[in-house]
Amino acid sequence: ENKLTGTIEYRPLYNLRVLSSFDVSGNQLSGEVEALVAPSVKYANFSSNDFTSMSRFEKYKVRSFQTLRCCDVSNNAIHQNATDILEIIPPNIEEFVASNNQISGSLPDSLDNLPMLRQFNMASNSLSGDLPGFIASFATLQELDLSNQTKGFKGPIPENLWRHLSLKILNLAGSMLTGTVPSLVGNLAVLEVLDLSSNLLKGSLPSELGLLGGGASLKRLGLSNNAFTGVIPVQVGQLRGASILLKDNRFHNTSTTAPLSLCLEREVKEFDLADDTTLCPPERNALSDFYDSTNGAEWTNGSLWLDEYVSHCDWKGVTCDDDMNHVAKLNLTNNGLSGRLSESI
Repeated sequence: ENKLTGTIEYRPLYNLRVLSSFDVSGNQLSGEVEALVAPSVKYANFSSNDFTSMSRFEKYKVRSFQTLRCCDVSNNAIHQNATDILEIIPPNIEEFVASNNQISGSLPDSLDNLPMLRQFNMASNSLSGDLPGFIASFATLQELDLSNQTKGFKGPIPENLWRHLSLKILNLAGSMLTGTVPSLVGNLAVLEVLDLSSNLLKGSLPSELGLLGGGASLKRLGLSNNAFTGVIPVQVGQLRGASILLKDNRFHNTSTTAPLSLCLEREVKEFDLADDTTLCPPERNALSDFYDSTNGAEWTNGSLWLDEYVSHCDWKGVTCDDDMNHVAKLNLTNNGLSGRLSESI
């Protein structure tokens, strides 16, 4: 808001012996970022400026190297290799945010040695190579956002990432990650966002996805634009209040529809394939409404009705045309129906 311009002369600032917070965000400053600006600095915010580079964290600045907790250099024009910036990193860092820059290269192994790290965000850069496992942060890491890289990470998602029990946000969308989503994903019991969209992931979705966020805290499951196949687990439809995004995969390669409860969005907030007539046949939805409005639970015989996967053409009393697509006959005489006919029928 102050519209400061020019570069920062850091040497005099190091004489501010008790300065703990340094915030110059939202200006028009340029040149180089020096995060260790003062001996006691804990919080350094250089975001939303025009900085083009960032100096290494120097161990010889003993006090600030130990005291720095939060560093934000997001929304700048830093054009540098990630290893140059992060090969040496303050061991007590809790938050590092460098999203929306032009940082390239692979992430260094030093990121596996940060026992206090809670947030690491380098989204929208040009990173590549293998993902680190953030091994030492397994008990503390709450947000990991490495999404939307112009070059993209390659290889499988490290197994150690699925063991971070404190994770609330895991966003790895927009890379070139391969492999599958393992059953270990169910370990993430407090997760709020899992976004793996726009990668090269394949295989079947594990039923343990239904355990994400304890089945209640997950807000978004983004798996669109990959190469997933097989049956969509019914457990996904039980993620209460979540947006389920599965478009542009290969679920059509199977003869099985999506789970009925998911198509009806009974528990979830949104299912982006709910209007897909192959995975979510509209006549199946209409028959489901008919079942509910006529107290189907009290019918004499409701065999296979509301089964999550069985074709509605196999439900008791339903006869479809030769193509097995459209209901031609519905015969439920003397079957204990009551209530009213639904409009959708």
